[in-house]
Amino acid sequence: MQVQSMHFKERAGKKLADQRLQQNLKKLSTKFVSGRAIAILELDDFEGTRDAAIEKRMRAIKNLDVWLETFEANATRNGATVLFAESAEDAARLVVEIGKTHGVKKAIKTKSMVSEEMALNKALEAAGIQPVETDLGEYILQINDNEAPSHIIAPVVHKDKEEISDLFARVHNRPRLTDIPQMTREAREMLRPHFLSADMGITGGNFVIAETGSVAIVTNEGNEGMCTIVPPKVHVVVTGIEKVLPTLEDFATVMRLLPRSATGQSISNYVSLLTGPRRAGDQDGPEHMYFVLVDGGRTGLVGTEFEDMLRCIRCGACMNHCPVYQKIGGHSYGWVYPGPMGSVLTPSYVGVENAVDLPQASTLCGECHVVCPVKIPLPDLLRKLREKQVAQHLRPGTERLGLALWAFAAKRPALYRLASRIGVRFMRLLAGGKKTISRLPFAGGWTDYRDMPAPSGKTFRELYKERQQRR
Repeated sequence: MQVQSMHFKERAGKKLADQRLQQNLKKLSTKFVSGRAIAILELDDFEGTRDAAIEKRMRAIKNLDVWLETFEANATRNGATVLFAESAEDAARLVVEIGKTHGVKKAIKTKSMVSEEMALNKALEAAGIQPVETDLGEYILQINDNEAPSHIIAPVVHKDKEEISDLFARVHNRPRLTDIPQMTREAREMLRPHFLSADMGITGGNFVIAETGSVAIVTNEGNEGMCTIVPPKVHVVVTGIEKVLPTLEDFATVMRLLPRSATGQSISNYVSLLTGPRRAGDQDGPEHMYFVLVDGGRTGLVGTEFEDMLRCIRCGACMNHCPVYQKIGGHSYGWVYPGPMGSVLTPSYVGVENAVDLPQASTLCGECHVVCPVKIPLPDLLRKLREKQVAQHLRPGTERLGLALWAFAAKRPALYRLASRIGVRFMRLLAGGKKTISRLPFAGGWTDYRDMPAPSGKTFRELYKERQQRR
């Protein structure tokens, strides 16, 4: 997927002006936010479960090479082939080579954000292999001119029922339906022939389990079974190397958090643990099974100040609760991963110079850290990226000059107090006796869209001194 993060400001402005999108994004708070709040109450010890999940995830990341080698050995013993890809492009090439080796003409896919990193559909099409998305949301986007997903869990959350109804009628050449059960049945009818005629199934992997050599796939639609068990003779798993968990017990712990944080469910409708290809006596399953484990910049985070990001379990809770994402949606971020987690991952994977505005795409309110099931300190990581940008002179000159002037004054208390007294009195004059300031010099980015509360005309120190005197 081509990186477009350098156009964040332009894209965000358009999304803010899109009233239909604003209405559609309300689904985040009415479904995911409230659903999570209710679901976590079911756990006897939510904080204890979070701490246990963090320990298990970090145990894997701190010894990533060991657990990957253990996984490789056990998966190979089960009859699967494990391949490692240094880059997303290498991973796409490996999947295409697997398809060519087995004479594949059609590949059915479950939802996978890693495959978006790989631009896998484009690579398959270029090789003469037809990719078919089978997750309902991803299918909708694919038939809508291969539109990119806007959310890692609910890829089509930015569209409403009427838009999808129009799309189905146009693409399927059928009468327009507006009843959701009827629309989903229509989608099943369109996808069923692909399920029965595909040569290869491609899935993501929520986790891979080192002790058993298995892949864990979590869905709500059951399409992972159709992509891995029924018709395809080849099953290819594509996932990031950081998704390894040492044991099945570790997986059970993390699963107590993943669906609750993602969709507000106690458990997802389908949880599949797949171990190796079909064996003698098995009634179903693929004849060949491959794992393509993607680095794509992940090892570059190991042992760094951004290492905590690797324990992300891709639940989407940070973006569901983010006041910025709630207003602009996922497409504004310009690459695979949106929201707070994307604002850290994108600069880390593709270079901070290619995503200069993403670390600023946050109020730093801390909500993302509060709701993250594995307590990733996202606000701190965003601040560190901002520091990197300033150090590398990637921010505008006026911004760097302003920060330098503020730092100069902040290091000199007498000067800072004088500047503060002048500033609050000047802002009081700008208010003209009103309670708010509608336009502030050098801060048009704020006051063009919101009013700023007018100060009293006195500094905090002055107000505090007066209060103490009154006492």
